[in-house]
Amino acid sequence: MALAGLASTAQAARTILVFGDSLSAGYGIRQEAAWPSLLAKRLQEKQLDYNVVNASISGETTSGGRTRLDAALDKHQPAVVVIALGANDGLRGLPIATLRDNLNAMADSAQKKKAKVLIVGQRLPPNYGDYAQQFHGTFGEVAKSRKTALVDFLLDGVATQANLFQADNLHPTAEAQPRLLDNVWRGLEPLLK
Repeated sequence: MALAGLASTAQAARTILVFGDSLSAGYGIRQEAAWPSLLAKRLQEKQLDYNVVNASISGETTSGGRTRLDAALDKHQPAVVVIALGANDGLRGLPIATLRDNLNAMADSAQKKKAKVLIVGQRLPPNYGDYAQQFHGTFGEVAKSRKTALVDFLLDGVATQANLFQADNLHPTAEAQPRLLDNVWRGLEPLLK
């Protein structure tokens, strides 16, 4: 009985938990085309012994993610947690203090469970004014204070290319997903060694 418990713990210690919103949930495209699915394929190709659990939910805010994270940590016991939330907070103009508190709390929860953390930053269009700068800066501030890895902007190299977005102009196409993966990979790969 003890050996079975050890085996499942060892296997669970190699999980990457992706905790995001529609940008990570693969909204509007086939699930196997979404960047977390492409991540699983890359890990397999590179013979890195990790599995990917995509617990992303379209429409999720950092408040919703904070509410759900502890149960997901207990269930999956991840070695790495990718926190890719905040876009919906920004689009709704939610308070920066709330964004910061939620990101801090999620990073803290994951770190208390001995998981490495990657925070994936977001940007807002310039018409959001000073709020857009404060919003983007918050991801870096939290990563620095919590000593986590950081991806500056999930949509880097994609955001300015209209042809890489679905008709809603918010959600990347399947063709954009490899670029999203490359952006995440830059911050994630060092955590896998």
